[in-house]
Amino acid sequence: MNQDLSLTMTRRQFVRTTIVAASGAAFSIGRPAHAAPVIKIAETKVISQQPQYYCGWPTVARRRNGDLLVSWSGGRESHVCPFGRVELMVSHDNGATWCWPQVLLDGSIDDRDSGVLETAKGSILVTTFTSLAYEKGLLAAEKKAAGAKGAWAAEKLKAWQAAHNRIDARQREADLGQWMIRSTDGGVTWSARYSSIVNSPHGPIQLSDGRLLYAGKELWTGEKRMGVCESLDDGQTWRWLATIPAREGDDVQKGYHELHAVETTDGRIIVQIRNHNKTNAGETLQTESTDGGKTWSVPHPIGVWGLPSHLLRLRSGKLLMTYGHRRPPFGNQARVSDDGGKTWSEPMVISGDGAGGDLGYPSTVELADGTLLSVWYELMNGSPRAVLRQARWTLEL
Repeated sequence: MNQDLSLTMTRRQFVRTTIVAASGAAFSIGRPAHAAPVIKIAETKVISQQPQYYCGWPTVARRRNGDLLVSWSGGRESHVCPFGRVELMVSHDNGATWCWPQVLLDGSIDDRDSGVLETAKGSILVTTFTSLAYEKGLLAAEKKAAGAKGAWAAEKLKAWQAAHNRIDARQREADLGQWMIRSTDGGVTWSARYSSIVNSPHGPIQLSDGRLLYAGKELWTGEKRMGVCESLDDGQTWRWLATIPAREGDDVQKGYHELHAVETTDGRIIVQIRNHNKTNAGETLQTESTDGGKTWSVPHPIGVWGLPSHLLRLRSGKLLMTYGHRRPPFGNQARVSDDGGKTWSEPMVISGDGAGGDLGYPSTVELADGTLLSVWYELMNGSPRAVLRQARWTLEL
């Protein structure tokens, strides 16, 4: 079991949207959490295989044939840089070993957070978004004279400039978007990227009625809305379904980020939201729909400090949320709900050995034997770049 530490860095906010009101169903709020189940960590280890690259914001998914998929933003120099690309690894043995990473998408600007999903029809969908957040750092570096305090090494500056100038300013702006690629042959070949309308780190989910639902934000295009899109053709095309309303006084563009959804056993849909508004700052908010995603309740706190979250419905019907925890103990935590998300358990620590905040974005799958496997990214002490870490663990519910 690896026990490593990470360095401190806060997650940069790249996304903005506009406030649009919408109605939603009432939901129980403020009920006390129940005791945390017993958690047993079987193993924690690093699974990324190229230490020269920074790995960020992964998602793990389990295929119907039992294979595991992990997609992430790889090939990076740092948390913010122009080199990000979308990569994928496959495990045929429940995460005991992982195949060498495959580059799926490497655009002309930074390709960031990546989600992955196998649909009921067997298609694999991988999501990402493009960003120009690195431009501010590059501009500042170019203004500093060589040898001045804080000046970049000539080699680093040259590499960033070369990457930045692959396309011109107009093309860079046009390249901003929320993207998806699709494979219908098990990941052997992939489509060109196409718009998914919204983005969130862990991508869309499949609903019991066959639709795909994607909760997220329009980052750079459209009306900068926060809400849900749906696909009726196995992820080939997407259409706007509904806007999620904001709490009174909240700023959607600056304060709401990185959504994820899950469907409960009784057909309700729950979406959790990373919140950076003054009220409940740093907490996870939750909104619910009882009509298939057409309307949503006003987001409300659930008593969970930590973000962003990934939601999973276990075979038992219980819900599991896993999320990053960027204050002591730095690491990743999980909570369980046995009442369809109306209340959540006290936290369970998946990893708590971090030294700082450049970590998180955990996602989780349930293996055939009921074991849980979570994957996240982390900048560890003694490592030049952030890596992908994995934990196998069990719950005694």
